[in-house]
Amino acid sequence: MLLKDKVALVTGAGSGLGLATATAFAREGARIVVNDLRLEAAEAAARGLGEGHGAVGGDVSKEDEVAAMVEAALARFGRIDVLVNNAGVPDSFVPTVEQPLSHWQRLIDVHLTGTYLVSKTVAPAMIRQGGGVILNLNSIAGVLGLPVRTAYSAAKAGIGMLTRVLGCEWGPHNVRVNAVAPGYILTPLTEGLIAAGRIDPARIRRRTPMGRLGAPEDIAEAMVFLASDRARFITGITVPVDGGYCAFGAPSDAFALDDLDPRNG
Repeated sequence: MLLKDKVALVTGAGSGLGLATATAFAREGARIVVNDLRLEAAEAAARGLGEGHGAVGGDVSKEDEVAAMVEAALARFGRIDVLVNNAGVPDSFVPTVEQPLSHWQRLIDVHLTGTYLVSKTVAPAMIRQGGGVILNLNSIAGVLGLPVRTAYSAAKAGIGMLTRVLGCEWGPHNVRVNAVAPGYILTPLTEGLIAAGRIDPARIRRRTPMGRLGAPEDIAEAMVFLASDRARFITGITVPVDGGYCAFGAPSDAFALDDLDPRNG
Protein backbone atom coordinates (compact mmCIF):
# COMPACT_ATOMS: atom_id res chain seq x y z
CA MET A 1 0.00 0.00 0.00
CA LEU A 2 1.44 3.33 -1.08
CA LEU A 3 -0.08 5.41 1.73
CA LYS A 4 -0.22 2.93 4.60
CA ASP A 5 -0.81 4.61 7.98
CA LYS A 6 -0.78 8.11 6.47
CA VAL A 7 -3.41 10.63 7.58
CA ALA A 8 -4.90 12.67 4.74
CA LEU A 9 -7.19 15.70 4.97
CA VAL A 10 -9.14 16.07 1.72
CA THR A 11 -11.23 19.22 1.32
CA GLY A 12 -14.41 19.24 -0.73
CA ALA A 13 -14.47 15.45 -0.61
CA GLY A 14 -18.18 14.87 -0.22
CA SER A 15 -18.49 14.12 -3.94
CA GLY A 16 -16.74 14.37 -7.31
CA LEU A 17 -12.97 14.49 -7.63
CA GLY A 18 -12.48 14.90 -3.89
CA LEU A 19 -14.43 11.76 -3.08
CA ALA A 20 -12.61 9.82 -5.82
CA THR A 21 -9.29 10.94 -4.35
CA ALA A 22 -10.33 10.07 -0.80
CA THR A 23 -11.47 6.64 -1.99
CA ALA A 24 -8.17 5.95 -3.74
CA PHE A 25 -6.18 7.12 -0.71
CA ALA A 26 -8.20 4.86 1.60
CA ARG A 27 -7.57 1.92 -0.73
CA GLU A 28 -3.84 2.61 -0.38
CA GLY A 29 -4.02 2.45 3.41
CA ALA A 30 -4.51 6.08 4.41
CA ARG A 31 -6.87 7.27 7.11
CA ILE A 32 -9.00 10.04 5.65
CA VAL A 33 -10.43 13.19 7.17
CA VAL A 34 -13.20 14.14 4.76
CA ASN A 35 -14.06 17.83 4.63
CA ASP A 36 -17.12 19.28 2.97
CA LEU A 37 -19.00 22.53 3.31
CA ARG A 38 -21.91 20.45 4.60
CA LEU A 39 -20.95 18.27 7.56
CA GLU A 40 -23.62 15.69 6.71
CA ALA A 41 -22.08 15.19 3.25
CA ALA A 42 -18.63 14.78 4.80
CA GLU A 43 -19.94 12.26 7.32
CA ALA A 44 -21.73 10.24 4.64
CA ALA A 45 -18.59 10.13 2.50
CA ALA A 46 -16.44 9.10 5.48
CA ARG A 47 -18.85 6.28 6.33
CA GLY A 48 -18.67 5.09 2.74
CA LEU A 49 -14.90 4.75 3.03
CA GLY A 50 -15.19 2.21 5.84
CA GLU A 51 -13.96 2.14 9.41
CA GLY A 52 -11.33 4.45 10.85
CA HIS A 53 -12.00 7.63 8.90
CA GLY A 54 -13.26 11.02 10.07
CA ALA A 55 -15.30 13.97 8.86
CA VAL A 56 -15.19 17.72 9.41
CA GLY A 57 -17.44 20.43 8.05
CA GLY A 58 -16.25 23.89 7.14
CA ASP A 59 -15.86 26.60 4.53
CA VAL A 60 -12.25 26.72 3.33
CA SER A 61 -12.53 30.46 2.63
CA LYS A 62 -13.22 31.28 6.31
CA GLU A 63 -10.16 31.42 8.54
CA ASP A 64 -11.92 30.44 11.76
CA GLU A 65 -13.60 27.42 10.14
CA VAL A 66 -10.31 26.29 8.62
CA ALA A 67 -8.60 26.54 12.01
CA ALA A 68 -11.39 24.48 13.57
CA MET A 69 -11.27 21.73 10.93
CA VAL A 70 -7.49 21.37 11.14
CA GLU A 71 -7.62 21.36 14.94
CA ALA A 72 -10.28 18.63 14.85
CA ALA A 73 -8.24 16.50 12.46
CA LEU A 74 -5.12 16.83 14.61
CA ALA A 75 -7.07 16.12 17.80
CA ARG A 76 -8.39 12.85 16.40
CA PHE A 77 -5.37 11.52 14.49
CA GLY A 78 -2.42 13.43 15.98
CA ARG A 79 -0.93 14.36 12.61
CA ILE A 80 -1.72 15.28 9.01
CA ASP A 81 0.64 13.69 6.49
CA VAL A 82 -1.19 14.70 3.32
CA LEU A 83 -3.43 17.66 2.53
CA VAL A 84 -5.47 17.70 -0.67
CA ASN A 85 -6.87 21.15 -1.47
CA ASN A 86 -9.79 20.09 -3.63
CA ALA A 87 -12.68 22.29 -2.45
CA GLY A 88 -14.22 24.46 -5.13
CA VAL A 89 -17.36 26.03 -6.52
CA PRO A 90 -18.64 25.83 -10.12
CA ASP A 91 -18.12 28.56 -12.69
CA SER A 92 -20.98 30.39 -14.41
CA PHE A 93 -19.88 30.40 -18.10
CA VAL A 94 -21.18 33.99 -18.33
CA PRO A 95 -19.37 36.64 -20.44
CA THR A 96 -16.93 38.64 -18.34
CA VAL A 97 -18.77 41.96 -18.77
CA GLU A 98 -21.92 40.35 -17.36
CA GLN A 99 -20.29 38.74 -14.33
CA PRO A 100 -21.12 40.38 -10.99
CA LEU A 101 -18.24 41.13 -8.65
CA SER A 102 -19.76 38.70 -6.14
CA HIS A 103 -19.17 35.84 -8.59
CA TRP A 104 -15.52 36.81 -9.06
CA GLN A 105 -15.01 37.19 -5.32
CA ARG A 106 -16.60 33.87 -4.36
CA LEU A 107 -14.51 31.86 -6.83
CA ILE A 108 -11.30 33.60 -5.77
CA ASP A 109 -12.20 33.14 -2.10
CA VAL A 110 -12.90 29.41 -2.31
CA HIS A 111 -10.36 28.24 -4.89
CA LEU A 112 -7.35 30.49 -4.30
CA THR A 113 -7.77 31.91 -0.81
CA GLY A 114 -9.06 28.56 0.42
CA THR A 115 -6.00 26.75 -0.89
CA TYR A 116 -3.78 29.36 0.75
CA LEU A 117 -5.61 29.29 4.09
CA VAL A 118 -5.76 25.53 4.53
CA SER A 119 -2.14 25.11 3.41
CA LYS A 120 -0.77 27.72 5.82
CA THR A 121 -2.85 26.30 8.66
CA VAL A 122 -1.73 22.70 8.11
CA ALA A 123 1.92 23.49 7.32
CA PRO A 124 3.11 24.17 10.91
CA ALA A 125 2.01 20.68 11.98
CA MET A 126 3.76 19.13 8.98
CA ILE A 127 6.93 21.07 9.73
CA ARG A 128 6.87 19.98 13.38
CA GLN A 129 6.44 16.32 12.45
CA GLY A 130 9.31 16.44 9.94
CA GLY A 131 7.48 16.60 6.63
CA GLY A 132 4.30 16.15 4.66
CA VAL A 133 2.66 16.53 1.28
CA ILE A 134 0.28 19.22 0.05
CA LEU A 135 -1.57 18.61 -3.21
CA ASN A 136 -3.54 21.36 -4.92
CA LEU A 137 -6.21 21.13 -7.58
CA ASN A 138 -5.19 23.33 -10.49
CA SER A 139 -6.91 23.06 -13.90
CA ILE A 140 -6.20 23.39 -17.60
CA ALA A 141 -8.09 26.67 -17.09
CA GLY A 142 -5.10 27.84 -15.06
CA VAL A 143 -2.75 27.06 -17.93
CA LEU A 144 -4.71 27.90 -21.09
CA GLY A 145 -6.90 30.87 -22.01
CA LEU A 146 -10.54 29.75 -21.79
CA PRO A 147 -13.00 32.55 -22.69
CA VAL A 148 -15.62 33.51 -20.07
CA ARG A 149 -13.86 31.40 -17.41
CA THR A 150 -12.44 34.63 -15.97
CA ALA A 151 -12.55 34.20 -12.21
CA TYR A 152 -12.04 30.44 -12.30
CA SER A 153 -9.02 30.74 -14.59
CA ALA A 154 -7.47 33.52 -12.52
CA ALA A 155 -7.93 31.49 -9.34
CA LYS A 156 -6.44 28.35 -10.85
CA ALA A 157 -3.48 30.24 -12.34
CA GLY A 158 -2.89 31.65 -8.87
CA ILE A 159 -2.94 28.14 -7.43
CA GLY A 160 -0.27 27.14 -9.94
CA MET A 161 2.06 29.89 -8.74
CA LEU A 162 1.17 29.29 -5.10
CA THR A 163 2.22 25.68 -5.63
CA ARG A 164 5.61 26.80 -6.94
CA VAL A 165 6.18 29.31 -4.16
CA LEU A 166 5.20 26.99 -1.31
CA GLY A 167 7.13 24.10 -2.85
CA CYS A 168 10.25 26.25 -2.72
CA GLU A 169 9.53 27.77 0.69
CA TRP A 170 8.69 24.55 2.49
CA GLY A 171 11.03 22.20 0.66
CA PRO A 172 13.74 22.68 3.32
CA HIS A 173 11.23 21.33 5.86
CA ASN A 174 10.55 18.20 3.77
CA VAL A 175 7.06 19.45 2.91
CA ARG A 176 6.38 18.79 -0.76
CA VAL A 177 3.78 20.91 -2.59
CA ASN A 178 2.47 19.90 -6.00
CA ALA A 179 -0.68 20.32 -8.07
CA VAL A 180 -2.69 18.35 -10.58
CA ALA A 181 -4.37 20.15 -13.49
CA PRO A 182 -7.34 18.10 -14.70
CA GLY A 183 -8.57 18.39 -18.24
CA TYR A 184 -12.20 17.66 -19.07
CA ILE A 185 -13.29 15.00 -16.57
CA LEU A 186 -16.65 13.19 -16.56
CA THR A 187 -17.85 14.26 -13.14
CA PRO A 188 -21.55 14.74 -12.33
CA LEU A 189 -21.00 18.48 -12.86
CA THR A 190 -19.54 17.94 -16.33
CA GLU A 191 -22.30 15.51 -17.23
CA GLY A 192 -24.84 18.16 -16.24
CA LEU A 193 -23.15 20.76 -18.43
CA ILE A 194 -23.17 18.32 -21.35
CA ALA A 195 -26.86 17.59 -20.81
CA ALA A 196 -27.60 21.32 -20.73
CA GLY A 197 -25.69 21.89 -23.97
CA ARG A 198 -23.02 24.03 -22.27
CA ILE A 199 -20.18 21.66 -23.22
CA ASP A 200 -19.77 19.79 -26.52
CA PRO A 201 -18.10 16.42 -25.77
CA ALA A 202 -17.39 15.70 -29.44
CA ARG A 203 -15.43 18.93 -29.77
CA ILE A 204 -13.46 18.10 -26.63
CA ARG A 205 -12.62 14.63 -27.95
CA ARG A 206 -11.40 16.08 -31.25
CA ARG A 207 -9.15 18.47 -29.32
CA THR A 208 -7.74 15.76 -27.01
CA PRO A 209 -4.96 13.53 -28.40
CA MET A 210 -6.16 10.55 -26.36
CA GLY A 211 -9.64 10.98 -27.80
CA ARG A 212 -11.78 10.91 -24.66
CA LEU A 213 -12.78 12.74 -21.53
CA GLY A 214 -11.10 11.66 -18.33
CA ALA A 215 -12.58 9.82 -15.37
CA PRO A 216 -12.36 10.98 -11.73
CA GLU A 217 -10.13 7.97 -11.08
CA ASP A 218 -7.54 9.38 -13.50
CA ILE A 219 -7.12 12.38 -11.22
CA ALA A 220 -7.21 10.27 -8.06
CA GLU A 221 -4.42 7.97 -9.26
CA ALA A 222 -2.20 10.96 -10.07
CA MET A 223 -2.86 12.26 -6.58
CA VAL A 224 -1.94 8.89 -5.06
CA PHE A 225 1.40 8.92 -6.87
CA LEU A 226 2.24 12.49 -5.87
CA ALA A 227 1.25 11.81 -2.25
CA SER A 228 3.41 8.69 -2.05
CA ASP A 229 7.12 8.27 -1.43
CA ARG A 230 7.51 7.36 -5.10
CA ALA A 231 7.32 11.12 -5.74
CA ARG A 232 9.68 11.98 -2.89
CA PHE A 233 11.91 14.25 -5.02
CA ILE A 234 9.09 16.07 -6.83
CA THR A 235 7.90 19.46 -5.58
CA GLY A 236 6.68 22.80 -6.87
CA ILE A 237 5.09 21.54 -10.08
CA THR A 238 1.69 21.22 -11.72
CA VAL A 239 1.04 17.92 -13.50
CA PRO A 240 -1.54 18.09 -16.31
CA VAL A 241 -3.85 15.06 -16.32
CA ASP A 242 -5.71 15.89 -19.50
CA GLY A 243 -5.09 13.27 -22.18
CA GLY A 244 -2.66 15.62 -23.92
CA TYR A 245 -5.08 18.57 -24.16
CA CYS A 246 -2.55 21.20 -23.05
CA ALA A 247 0.27 19.72 -25.12
CA PHE A 248 -1.57 19.77 -28.45
CA GLY A 249 -0.97 22.81 -30.65
CA ALA A 250 -1.48 21.80 -34.30
CA PRO A 251 -4.14 23.62 -36.40
CA SER A 252 -6.09 20.40 -36.87
CA ASP A 253 -8.02 17.79 -34.91
CA ALA A 254 -5.93 15.94 -32.35
CA PHE A 255 -8.10 12.84 -32.69
CA ALA A 256 -10.33 11.83 -35.59
CA LEU A 257 -13.89 11.17 -34.45
CA ASP A 258 -14.10 8.20 -36.82
CA ASP A 259 -11.42 6.52 -34.71
CA LEU A 260 -13.29 6.95 -31.45
CA ASP A 261 -14.21 3.90 -29.44
CA PRO A 262 -17.79 4.60 -28.31
CA ARG A 263 -17.00 2.92 -25.00
CA ASN A 264 -14.73 5.87 -24.20
CA GLY A 265 -17.66 8.29 -24.18
